Amino acid sequence: MKLTLPHESRMKSKDFTYGVATAAFQIEGGIEQRLPCIWDTFCEKPDTIADNSNGAIACDHFHLWQQDIEMIKALNVDAYRLSVSWGRVINQDGTVNQSGIQFYLQLLDLLNQYNIKVFITLYHWDLPQYLEDNGGWLNRETAYQFQHYTEQVVNAFGDRVYSYATLNEPFCSAYLGYELGIHAPGIKGKKYGRKAAHHLLLAHGLAMQVLNKHSPKTLNGIVLNFTPAYPATDSESDIAAAKFADDYLNQWYIKPIIDGQYPEILAQLPAAHQPEIFADDLAIISQAIDFLGINYYSRALYQADDVDIYREVKPADAPLTDMGWEIYPQGLTDLLISLNQHYKLPPVYITENGAAMKDTIIDGNVNDVERIAYYQSHLLAVDQAINAGVDIKGYFAWSLMDNFEWAEGYLKRFGIVYVDYLTQQRTVKASGHAFSQLSKDR
Repeated sequence: MKLTLPHESRMKSKDFTYGVATAAFQIEGGIEQRLPCIWDTFCEKPDTIADNSNGAIACDHFHLWQQDIEMIKALNVDAYRLSVSWGRVINQDGTVNQSGIQFYLQLLDLLNQYNIKVFITLYHWDLPQYLEDNGGWLNRETAYQFQHYTEQVVNAFGDRVYSYATLNEPFCSAYLGYELGIHAPGIKGKKYGRKAAHHLLLAHGLAMQVLNKHSPKTLNGIVLNFTPAYPATDSESDIAAAKFADDYLNQWYIKPIIDGQYPEILAQLPAAHQPEIFADDLAIISQAIDFLGINYYSRALYQADDVDIYREVKPADAPLTDMGWEIYPQGLTDLLISLNQHYKLPPVYITENGAAMKDTIIDGNVNDVERIAYYQSHLLAVDQAINAGVDIKGYFAWSLMDNFEWAEGYLKRFGIVYVDYLTQQRTVKASGHAFSQLSKDR
C-alpha cells in the first residue's frame, strides 16, 4: 500500500517537511547514566503501568543511537524530532553533566552530517525527581529551573539544531499528571491541575526568553496537543458542555500563549482551583513564537453533566485504534481551520500524528495496513486544511518506533518501525516503507 496525495498538493513540495518523532524516556533507557525522573518513580508504584514495566531499558537507544539514526536516514525523511532528558544533561546542583551533553552532541552531529533537520523538544514529561521532591510543577521555582536548564542546553548544542520546542503537551503534564493522577507524578485533585499548567506555561515563556537571546536563528515554539470537543447531540446543553470542555482541556494552553489571557471560564472555577498569576506572567507566557506544533490523535464527544458540567461519551460503532481512540480524520481538518480562525497563528507543524495498532510480525514483515489507512486519511486531512488557508509547514509521524507508551507500558505499538523488546531488533513496518516512499517521491 502507498500513501498518496492530490497531484497539486503543497505537501508534495520539497519545502514541506516530513519527519519522525520520539521522546527520551520512551526510547533511551540508559537509566544508570542519568538522574531519576518522575516516571522512574511512578513506574515503581503499584497499579500505575498496565504491564508493570518501566523505562530502564526501553528501546536501548542510549546504546543503539547510531543504528537508529542510520535507520532514520534510510527512511528518507527531512527531520527528526527528539527530546532531551533533563536529568541526563543537568546535575542536581545545576551544573552541566558533560557526558550527558556528549551523548546528544554525537547524535546531533550525525544527523547534521546526513542533512536531517533536528527538532529538539526540551521537555517531554521526564521531570527530574529531585525537582518533584520540592513540589515539581506545583512549585513556581521549577519554571525558573527549566529556564536555567534551557540555557545550558542551548549553549552546549550551538548551531546543530534547526528548531526548539519548549514543552511537549503541557496538558498531559498538568491534567493527567497533577489533576487526574494517571500519569507521573500521579497527583490527583482539581486544585492542582491549573496551578501546574500555569507554571508549565510560565516555564515555556521563560525558556522562550533564553531561546530568543541565545538561539535567535532557530525556529522556537511549543508543542500542544488537541482533542477537539464535539457535542454529543445538537442540544443547547450539550453544545455548552462541549464548549466548556474545549476551553478547559484545549484552549487553556493555547490562548495564554497567543492572546495573553486564559479562557473566560477561569472566573467560573472555584478560587481554590485557580492558579496564582503574578503581574508579568501572561506577558512572559505570550511572547511571539516562531511556530506552533500541533499533536492530534482523535476527537472527543461531550454531553452535559449536572455535577461536572461536561462528561465524555463514546461514539457508537466508530472505528477505533488499539488505544480505544476513535479514528476521526475530519477532526484534524476541523481543528486546524478552527484554530486558524480564532487565533493569529504562526506557521504550524503537525508534530505528532499516528495510531497504535495490534501489530504482528510474520516472517520478518509487519503488514500494518490499518496504520497506513490511518496515515492516508490524516495526511489528506492536513492537505484540506492547507487548502483552506492554514500555514502548515510539516508533518511528523508518531512514532519512529514502538516504545514505552507511558501508563500502557509496552502493550501499545505506535511505531512505523517494529521493536522486538527482547532482542532490540528493529523491523521497518509496511507503514514505515510507505511513509519513506511518500517523502522520497517529492
